[in-house]
Amino acid sequence: MNPLDMIGSQAGRAARVLVGAGLVLTGLRRHDPIGRALAAAGLVPLAAGVGDVCLLGPLAGGPLSGPAFRRYRSGQ
Repeated sequence: MNPLDMIGSQAGRAARVLVGAGLVLTGLRRHDPIGRALAAAGLVPLAAGVGDVCLLGPLAGGPLSGPAFRRYRSGQ
């Protein structure tokens, strides 16, 4: 399986949410600038997973939307 197929799948979406939430929570537990940066960085995969957006889709020549990316990849 191509890594982009996994990232664009529903399992990849769940993984993005979990990783993003983990980064945000870990960052919030730290009370320093690194923690704030970690929490801010965690918002990217968290928001992408919740919004079903595949940020790496355009790198594969596909759309940004998760459902459209899955249709695009299944047609190849």
